[in-house]
Amino acid sequence: MTEKLLTHKQALAAVIQALGGVWDTQRAVLALRVAGYEPPSDEAAGKEARRHLRDLADDGEIVRPDPNQAVYRLA
Repeated sequence: MTEKLLTHKQALAAVIQALGGVWDTQRAVLALRVAGYEPPSDEAAGKEARRHLRDLADDGEIVRPDPNQAVYRLA
């Protein structure tokens, strides 16, 4: 049986669910790198992390309590 690999978004969601707490771009970048994402630059890593954080917020998995800060927590 072939295992289906998680997407970067799914991997980040799983880590956030497991660890909880507060998530910012830096923490999300670290989680994505641990999940195997190898960005071409730090800038690309940050963009990817922010995109996935916004997507997870749009999906209702995490929330952004303060609209003036790019910090998220579990919904």
